[in-house]
Amino acid sequence: MVTRRFALLLALGLPAPVLLPQPWLALAAVFGFALLLALLDAAAAGPLTGIRLERAGERTVWLGGSATVTLTVANTSRRTVRLRLRDSWVPSAGAAPLYHRLTLTPKAAKTVATVLTPTRHGDRPAVRVTLRSSGPLGLAYRQRRQGWNEKLTPPWTLRVLPRFPSRRILPEKLARLRVVDGSAVTRGRGHGTEFDNLREYVIGDDVRSIDWRASARAHDVVVRTWRPERDRRVFCVLDTGRTSAVRIGDAPRLDACIDAALLLSVLATRADDRVDLLALDAAVRARVEGGGHRSKLGRLINGMASLHPELAETDFTLLGQEMLRRDRKRALLVIFTALDTAPMIAGLLPILPKLATRHKVIVAGVRDPIVTRLAELPADASATDVHQAAAAHRVLAERDRVRDVLAHSGATVVDADAGDFAARVADVYLLLKASGRL
Repeated sequence: MVTRRFALLLALGLPAPVLLPQPWLALAAVFGFALLLALLDAAAAGPLTGIRLERAGERTVWLGGSATVTLTVANTSRRTVRLRLRDSWVPSAGAAPLYHRLTLTPKAAKTVATVLTPTRHGDRPAVRVTLRSSGPLGLAYRQRRQGWNEKLTPPWTLRVLPRFPSRRILPEKLARLRVVDGSAVTRGRGHGTEFDNLREYVIGDDVRSIDWRASARAHDVVVRTWRPERDRRVFCVLDTGRTSAVRIGDAPRLDACIDAALLLSVLATRADDRVDLLALDAAVRARVEGGGHRSKLGRLINGMASLHPELAETDFTLLGQEMLRRDRKRALLVIFTALDTAPMIAGLLPILPKLATRHKVIVAGVRDPIVTRLAELPADASATDVHQAAAAHRVLAERDRVRDVLAHSGATVVDADAGDFAARVADVYLLLKASGRL
C-alpha cells in the first residue's frame, strides 16, 4: 500500500509533462516511474512475519485511576523493520498514546507502554495490534492486523474496579465499629448480646449488669460486659434494573449503590460477619456466597465490578426464591434499589412482609438532588418554575408515601442523597450491631 508521501511525489511530478509535446505519454511515464519506486520501496520494507509481541503490566485498577500495560515488540527476522504500531483498546479503556514508531534491527526488541485511564468499571479488553512496516523511502508499506485469535499475541483484559469514594470515611466508621465491638472502651458503650468478660464495677455502670455470684467469689462488685454477636449474615442485594440507570449527578444510580455496598461489606467483614451478594433485574447477574471472610471481600469487589444497569424491569420474586432456598437463619437483608412508586408496588411490596418476618430488612434508595432543588421555589419564580416545583413536590410526596408503606411492612428505610448515602447505610448497620438487633 502507498503512503501520503507517494501521493505528494506524484502530485509534484504531474505538472511538468503537461508542457511537453506528448503530455499523455509523459504522464504515463511519470506515473509508471513513481509506481516502480513505490513497488521497490514496498519490497525493501521489513517483513512482518518475524514480529513477535508479548504483553505485561497491571491487571486491575480502580475507576478514576490509571494503569500501564506494556507491549514488547521483538524482530526475529534478519532485516531492519521500521514499524508504526497501533495498540487498539475498547474506547472506554481510555488508551493513550494510540500510535508508536519503532525501528527494530535484526534480533532486537523494544517495549512500548500504553497508559489506560478507564471511564467505566468492568472488564476492558484489548482489541488488536496493527503493524505497519514502511520502506526506506517512506513511499509504501506493508500492514498486518493481529487479532487475539492468533497465537502471536496473548489476550489481555484490564479489570476496572468500581469507584469507592466513601473510602475516605472508612477510618471513622471502623473507629466506631471498634467502640461497638469493645476493642476501644468509651463511656456510653452500647450493649451487645454475647458475653465478653467480667470486670470491676465503676461509677456509671448499669447496676443490672452486676454479677452477684462472681462478686461474692471475688469479694468485690463485678459486672458483666457484652459485645455484639459475631458471625452474623449480611446479604447485599443490588437492583440492576432500569431504575438503576437513572443519572444521579454524573454517574448512574447503580454506582452510588455499589459504593454503599462496598463500605458495608468492608465494615461487616471487619466485624467478622459473613457478607453475601446478589445482583438481579430480570435475571440474576451476580452471586457471591461462601468462602472465608478475608478472601470473600476481593470476590465481592470483583463481582460488583462487572455490574451495569440493564434496561429491564426488576423481578423481585427472584429475591424471594433466593432467600427461600437458603437456610432459615436470620440475616440482615440490605436491598439497594430506587424508591419509585411503580417498581415498589408491583415488585418489592408483595414479598416484603414475608422477608421481614424471617430477616431484618433494610431498603436503601438514593435520592436525586435535582428533584429537591426543583422543589425550592425562587423569589423571582416564573410560570415554568412554578410548574417544575409542583411536579417536584408531587414526586417527593409519592416517595414519602412509599417510604411509609415500606416501614409499615417491617423494613428500615434509608433515603439519602448520593453524598451521604453510603454513610447513612453504614450508620444503620452500626446501630443494629450496637443494640444487638442484628
